[in-house]
Amino acid sequence: MIFNLLEIIVAVLLIVVILLQMQGSGLSGAFGGSGEFFRSKRSMEKLLMWSTVVLAIFFGLFSIILLIVH
Repeated sequence: MIFNLLEIIVAVLLIVVILLQMQGSGLSGAFGGSGEFFRSKRSMEKLLMWSTVVLAIFFGLFSIILLIVH
């Protein structure tokens, strides 16, 4: 029961993080956005990327655990 709830929470968080990544990739770079914005945005992109990787690993582990338990 607890793993079902954890998997749902991780799935929702993973969806939110992926949508945040997609929202940040607009057309502003194509029109020559300033370099300062890019530098400050880079740390946020790195954080979103690593959180996506960690959440995807947790989602996979919880899925395997649920397969074994049930």
